Parts: sequence; structure tokens; C-alpha cells
Amino acid sequence: MRIDVVSIFPEYLAPLRLSLLGRAQEDGLLELAVHDLRDFTFDRHRTVDDTPYGGGAGMVMKAEPWALALEHVLASQAATAEQPGSMGEAGQAAPTEEAAHDAGPASARRPVLIVPSPAGAVFTQAMAYELSEEPTLAFACGRYEGIDERVLDWAAQRFDVRPVSLGDYVLNGGEVAVMAMVEAVGRLLPGVVGNPESLVEESHADGLLEYPVYTKPSLWRGHGVPEVLLSGNHGKVASWRLEQQLRRTAARRPELLDGADAAPYGKAERAVLRELGYEVADGRIRRAAPRA
Repeated sequence: MRIDVVSIFPEYLAPLRLSLLGRAQEDGLLELAVHDLRDFTFDRHRTVDDTPYGGGAGMVMKAEPWALALEHVLASQAATAEQPGSMGEAGQAAPTEEAAHDAGPASARRPVLIVPSPAGAVFTQAMAYELSEEPTLAFACGRYEGIDERVLDWAAQRFDVRPVSLGDYVLNGGEVAVMAMVEAVGRLLPGVVGNPESLVEESHADGLLEYPVYTKPSLWRGHGVPEVLLSGNHGKVASWRLEQQLRRTAARRPELLDGADAAPYGKAERAVLRELGYEVADGRIRRAAPRA
């Protein structure tokens, strides 16, 4: 997979060179190119923002630098696609103003452009899995009051544009959100995580939160490990873990259970759900109506 990120603070993305993602880049599993938006300006101050039409506080990111940067991303991704196995350079030179040109309509499968935005769809594990299947991704890190909306309209003819939010809060810019999303997606690529089974048993992989985990010693500062985990009975351990997932999800994220498919759960799990205040109706888990 190739990932391109455009930001006015490219150094902000340096941590993506560390740990598992850094090793994935060294091993050729992931190609990460970070582009400085200011390289696509032509004035002495490298200006990327201006005052908003209609008035109001703050500044808005200008359209032309973004268009030039995204055209450069398209060209870079196309060049990588034509040379399988090659690794592009993160610091490629920006085009001159005379050389900048319209990249034209994209092919049937347009590259995905993620625009971090508190007004976007909420990022989920399911979305991470979906994005991990893409050959290329691009991320546009907005700042100030955001990017001129015309950029998204223009980019929609060339990219599959997806505004995405980490949650119901506001950050200073898109870089933190991009680092979180790139890590969530990158770790799903084949070969990045050493034990692929660990991806199956973690939170949100099956719609539930992960069960609690323990390691040696079995007694620590007066706190013991649940006996079932010391029993050696793998069936009982699996049942206990699933029960803990249901209890933890009901306590911390009840909305994940409400409306979920009940098919994976047998009598024991449905008994736990009833205890937690849920019922199964038409194959779905629902919050039980309060008794009169």
C-alpha cells in the first residue's frame, strides 16, 4: 500500500516512521510519502490561507495550493503503480507554476482521499478494514477554519473523497487524526503485525470490546487472576472471555449491542444478555423495555 499525506507540518508525521509501521516501510509492505503544502505556493511568504468570504473569525486554507498538492499526489501514486515494488521518495520536488496542470478525471477506481473533519463520518474498525484493502490512500490535513470547500468539490472528480472524524470533538488540525487512522489501517496490512490472530481477538473486531487480559505472576499485590484462566480448559476460557466481552461492552459502550446480530450467541450468552437488560427479537439484540 502507498499512503500520501499533505500537511503544513510534515514533521508532525515523523512518529509514523517508528515501531511496526516503520518496520513495515523498511520491509516494503507500506510506502509513506509526506508532502509539505507550502511547497505548492509561489509567493515569498509561502501563503496557504486567507480570510473567509462572508466574514467571521479565523482563516481558511486556499484552494490552489491544495489542488497543486493533490495533483502531485495523483501523479506520484500513478508513477508508483507503474513501477511495482519501487519505493517513492517522501520529499519529491513540487511542480513549478508553469508545469502544474489538471490531472484530469480519474479512472473507474478512484484513489481514496481522506479529509479529517469533525463534520465527517466517524472512523471505525470496520472502516479501517475497508481502507486497508485499497492500494493507495491520500490524507489532507486541514488547519485553521478548514479547507476551501471548492477543493473537495474539485477533488471529488479525481478521488473518492471521504470526510472522516475521530469523534465528537475538535482538534487544531488533521495531523493527529491522520496518525491515528494510518496506524489503524497500516497494522491491518498482511505481514505488519507478527501474529495475525491478535487482530481477530481485539476490541471492535467482532463488534464487541475486548475481554480483560492478565499475565504472570498469578497473584500480584493481593490481586489474583480469574481461576478459569488457570484451568487449562480452553472451552471454558473461550466462554468466559466472550461473557466478559458482553459485560464490558454493555457497561462501557451499550450502543454497540443495541441492534446487533444475535446469531453468534448461544443459550449461555443470551442468558448473560438478559441479565444485562437485553432481549433477542427478530434475530437482533435490543434493550429490554422497562417493566411497568
